[in-house]
Amino acid sequence: MSAVPMPSSLAPPEASAWGARIVCDGLVRIFRAEGVEVVALQGLDLVVEPGELTAIVGASGSGKSTLLGILSGLDSPTAGLATMDGVDLAALAGKERLEFRRRTVGFLYQQASHNLLPYLTAIENIQVPMALARVPRSQRAARARELLALLGLRECADRSLAELSGGQQQRVALATAMANRPRVLLADEPTGELDSQSRDEVFAAIRAINATFGTTVVIVTHDAGVSTQVRRTVEIRDGRTAAEVHRRSVDGVEVVAEEYAVLDRAGRMQLPKSFVSTLGMQDLVRLDLESDHIGVWPTSAEQAERDAKEGLS
Repeated sequence: MSAVPMPSSLAPPEASAWGARIVCDGLVRIFRAEGVEVVALQGLDLVVEPGELTAIVGASGSGKSTLLGILSGLDSPTAGLATMDGVDLAALAGKERLEFRRRTVGFLYQQASHNLLPYLTAIENIQVPMALARVPRSQRAARARELLALLGLRECADRSLAELSGGQQQRVALATAMANRPRVLLADEPTGELDSQSRDEVFAAIRAINATFGTTVVIVTHDAGVSTQVRRTVEIRDGRTAAEVHRRSVDGVEVVAEEYAVLDRAGRMQLPKSFVSTLGMQDLVRLDLESDHIGVWPTSAEQAERDAKEGLS
């Protein structure tokens, strides 16, 4: 799938302000059910720059979907701060929150049916969010057709969803999420139920949206094929940002992928589980400060107690 040039009617109204900077600072989310507390986020820190395309990965239950729920305005943090361009998302209420969800963020679900109405055609589905946002009727069809063309679906405009493949439906869902020109696109496992060809087409469509509009894109995914195609992958582990992979390329060819541990404001860092298990680390580790690095050494409680006694003698 190749992108077409951006029509003038699709251009961002204020290009200098397009995209949005996302900042999460010490984000905590605790769910309570039947007297049991579940801590989904435990002080998560994250910054995503305007126009960035970032993948979020992590095991089931790590907090990825909870994070998207907060960023989309569907949920609020228990503690900490989540902002978009300085706007405190937790402080939004009533009409402000509704307008935020209609105009600032677009959400793409794993299942296209969550974005689409089955009794409408592709072009009619895309016009629904515009109607809710009070876009003039005279502009809706033209904007919808231009989005379909951008995503390689020009010929699908007047087809019912039943006439579309799974990958085509998901691209229509993407166009629907982008109907009101949101500055941020949040995608929750958008390729999780697709075959490899459809997955590539959907991800190419997401890249086209990012490149054409400068939209900030955050994708939650288990799909290694997707996470390796973005410049930055953030791993969430146990409700915190644990590691990042940054990729650099020259002339479209990946040169190197470098993995970094994330150091939070309190100086905490999560070691990769593979490192911990390989070295048999548990409970306590010994730290040595060198001139240009920190050494982390496995130890045991017994060894730590002996070291403490020797230090006192």
